[in-house]
Amino acid sequence: MQGKMKAVIKANKKQGAEFTEVDIPRIKDDEVLVKVKGTSICGSDVHIYNWNKWAETRVKNIPQVLGHEFAGIVVEVGRGVKNIKIGDYISAETHIPCNDCKPCLTGQRHICSNLKILGVDCNGCFAEYAAVPEVVCWKNSQEIPPEVACVQEPLGNAVYATLVEDVAGKSVVIIGDGPTGLLAAGVARVSGATDIFMVGMNAYRMEIAKKMGADHLLYVGKDDPVKFVMSNTYGIGADVVLDMAGNEKAVNDGFKMVRKGGRFSAFGLASEPFKIDYTNDIVFKGVTIYGINGRLMFDTWYRVRNFLRSKRLDITPVITHKLRLSEFEKGFELMNANPKECGKVVLIP
Repeated sequence: MQGKMKAVIKANKKQGAEFTEVDIPRIKDDEVLVKVKGTSICGSDVHIYNWNKWAETRVKNIPQVLGHEFAGIVVEVGRGVKNIKIGDYISAETHIPCNDCKPCLTGQRHICSNLKILGVDCNGCFAEYAAVPEVVCWKNSQEIPPEVACVQEPLGNAVYATLVEDVAGKSVVIIGDGPTGLLAAGVARVSGATDIFMVGMNAYRMEIAKKMGADHLLYVGKDDPVKFVMSNTYGIGADVVLDMAGNEKAVNDGFKMVRKGGRFSAFGLASEPFKIDYTNDIVFKGVTIYGINGRLMFDTWYRVRNFLRSKRLDITPVITHKLRLSEFEKGFELMNANPKECGKVVLIP
C-alpha cells in the first residue's frame, strides 16, 4: 500500500513528539501491514517522550514512530507470510525475537539475546498504519473491543508477574499503583488470591485498585506497609510479593513483607543500582525470585485472551481515557501529571 498517514513521531532528541504526516510503511516479506484501531500509552513511551537518561541510551533511531501497544486489522501481507491473512484482527507481542540465539532456541523467545522492541528499536504503532513481523502477530477474538485488545500487552505483563506460580488461596502484595499493578490486582482476584494488598501513592489509582479487587489499600508515606502486612498475615508475611515499582525502598519493603519460602516477582525497573539485604531477606528466607521481562510467547497471550473472552476479568476500570491520536499530547500530560489522575490512556487513530 502506498500513500501517506498521520503518526506521532519522536523527531528530535529532546522532550516531546510531533503529530505529522509520513509515508505508510512498506512491508517486508515476513511482515504484515495493520490498520490501527486502538493504541495505548505505556510507561516506556513516556520515557521516550520525556527523553530521559534511559531513552538517551536505549533509543538509537530518530526520527521514529512511537508506540508498541495496539490492536488493528491486517490490510496487507508480505509474500512470506503464512498464517496471517488480510482481514485478521490482531495485536502484537512487542518483543521481536531473532529465533536464532540460545534463549530463542530453548523456548525463551521473550528474553531473546538480540531482542528488538516495537516502537523502541523500530517504528511503532502511534499511527494510522503499522508494519509488524508475522512472528509476533497475535489473532484477537472479535469479542474484544480495540480499546481493550490494545492493552493486552501490559495485561500480559500483569498475568506473567502474577501467575508465574499459582496464587489461589494465597496472600498477594502488589507494590506500585501504575496500570500494570492495577491490572495485576484484577488478575490476582480472578485467580483465587485470598488477600490482596495494594501499596501505592495516588488516590485516583488506588480507587481503581479497589475496583479491581484489592482488599487493602496502603498509602506510601502515610501507612507502614510492612507492619500492616505482617500484622494481617499472622506475623508470617505474604505468600507472594509483586514489585511493579522498581524503587529501592519499595523493593526492600517487599522482601521484608514476603514470607519465608515465599515468591517475589520483580517487574519494576530501577533507574540505578541499589542495596538489598541479600543474606537476611533472600538467602536465609529461601525466597524464590522471578525476573519478569515481557510475556511468555505465547503461553501468556493464551491466558490473557481466555481471561478477556470469559469476561471473568474486567479491565475497563483501568482504561480511564480514550483520546484521538491527534490529542496525544493531552495523553502524555495525563501520564506525566503528579498526582496521577489517569489509568491507561488509549489513543484512537
